[in-house]
Amino acid sequence: MTATLPFKPTREATRRSPGQPARQAEPRPELSDREVEVLIAWLASDSKREVTERLFLADSTVSTYIQRVRSKYDAVGRPARTKVRLLVRAVEDGYIELDDL
Repeated sequence: MTATLPFKPTREATRRSPGQPARQAEPRPELSDREVEVLIAWLASDSKREVTERLFLADSTVSTYIQRVRSKYDAVGRPARTKVRLLVRAVEDGYIELDDL
């Protein structure tokens, strides 16, 4: 007799190794190292002000980086207009893991 899980893991979840993007079928935007650094800091904080203090950037610079990331997702047909949607996209593409937050 086999144990029954309360959920059915997806094929990606069972084969994915740490750091590998969760979904390969959709196009993944190429983010620069600095864009990823600012994105992760912003996703892990409550405000852009926290990011500016942590990374020693101006408010407008943080906003510019986030807008660039959103533009790159738009360019590949995967818009991320909210912070939550941007978090989902970043997790899907392996730029961040939930443990990083």
